[in-house]
Amino acid sequence: MIGAKTRVCAVIGDPVEHSLSPAIHNAAFEARGLDWVYVAFRVSPERLPAAIGGMRALGIRGLSVTIPHKVAIIPLLDRVDDLARWTGSVNTVANDGGLLTGHSTDGRGALAALRGAGESCGGRRVLVLGSGGAARAISFAVARETPPASLEILGIVPEERERLARDLVEKTGIAAVAGPMDRLPGALEGAEVLIQASPVGMHPKVDETLVPRRLLRPGLVVFDAVYTPLRTRLLREAEEAGAKAVPGVGMFVGQAAAQFELWTGEDAPVRVMEEVVLARLRG
Repeated sequence: MIGAKTRVCAVIGDPVEHSLSPAIHNAAFEARGLDWVYVAFRVSPERLPAAIGGMRALGIRGLSVTIPHKVAIIPLLDRVDDLARWTGSVNTVANDGGLLTGHSTDGRGALAALRGAGESCGGRRVLVLGSGGAARAISFAVARETPPASLEILGIVPEERERLARDLVEKTGIAAVAGPMDRLPGALEGAEVLIQASPVGMHPKVDETLVPRRLLRPGLVVFDAVYTPLRTRLLREAEEAGAKAVPGVGMFVGQAAAQFELWTGEDAPVRVMEEVVLARLRG
């Protein structure tokens, strides 16, 4: 029962009503027998500084941060971890006695999804589609935690993709290059792991894909960060071509599990969290 000793965590965003995070985290707290609660706060951009002040004043233990606050929140924090600093984005805040630290767990979630499928980017040739926030988070996590033999980024915004490749080389030392999407056929032919980190294929435009089916092949690992729908067109066609398809729901669960562990210091009940997400998405 909620009482004076109950620890509080929350998600902030605008809008936030659609968030699955309260269901996931409250189920996780219950599974671990913790006197914690997780709620959702709709915070408009102009109220963000006041909201962070409220986090300090009220002793809120942790925040999940979603659109449009992932970048704007950084100057309001006391410090950020390396991944958050490199990606320029924060999706998690931990409050340690009034000291607010920003983290980026999205990339760790992608690694968890691959690991759960028995796969890794370590020592392999990796191709990333997209150069926005998700692509940055995943690429830096890959480079830091499971360094690939090479990493190529294909994106539609020249400055964005080139900056991502340059930042990866400068900050992590991996071999990274960038190019336009019309390089896809040749780039995919030499890749061992394909990471689809753009919004293409997301609900409601579920019939869209960046990758023609003829380019998919057996032995290729295909991870799609999109998790609505659960099985994107890219993943369906990858399976039909004999490739290994890794759905994006594992990334969503993985990033939430990383948040849970940062806040509580306990192992996350990943299976419970996954069941909650799947039930909501299928419901």
